[in-house]
Amino acid sequence: RQPLSLSVAGERLCSTEEATAGSGTYTRHGFIFSSLAGCLEKKNEDNELPVVSVVRDSESQLLPNVGAVVTCKVCSINSRFAKVHILYVGSTPLKSTFRGTIRREDIRATEKDKVEVYKSFRPSDIVLAKVISLGDAQSNYLLSTAENELGVVVARSEAGVQMVPISWCEMQCPRTHTKEFRKVARVQPQFLQT
Repeated sequence: RQPLSLSVAGERLCSTEEATAGSGTYTRHGFIFSSLAGCLEKKNEDNELPVVSVVRDSESQLLPNVGAVVTCKVCSINSRFAKVHILYVGSTPLKSTFRGTIRREDIRATEKDKVEVYKSFRPSDIVLAKVISLGDAQSNYLLSTAENELGVVVARSEAGVQMVPISWCEMQCPRTHTKEFRKVARVQPQFLQT
């Protein structure tokens, strides 16, 4: 099995005289075509025609694109932005984490000038956000939580207990009843990670 090259869906690979169509391919008018994007592989089986198949590269990375809703974990905050690691695009876990930034002005849709980052997020919070641009040279994605459905979905209190949202801007620790400020997401059922 040697991987040959990358192939795109609909690409003509070779004639049916040269090889047999394997998985991820189809034949038409005496030629073998790729039915999906992936790695082209040719396997030789005992003196018969080699089998040509296209396999989805399991390493191929799903990338966050503009408009995608992502689940991320807050790493650090300062007065201007929160730094996050993107963990999921939609409900698909990423193989490697991408870095993102939620700027102060992208936290809320209203009263942007009154937003304080430390009253919106804390390190290790799990946040739903939307990709608004593919960022800069450091490959940082710019994210926004300026919609009701976006914001903190999971946060732990100082006591280490998962907090319960009590309003759009506060969560409470069920053990100590301490309230902490957050930009709370009104979570839609399809985004809940089970």
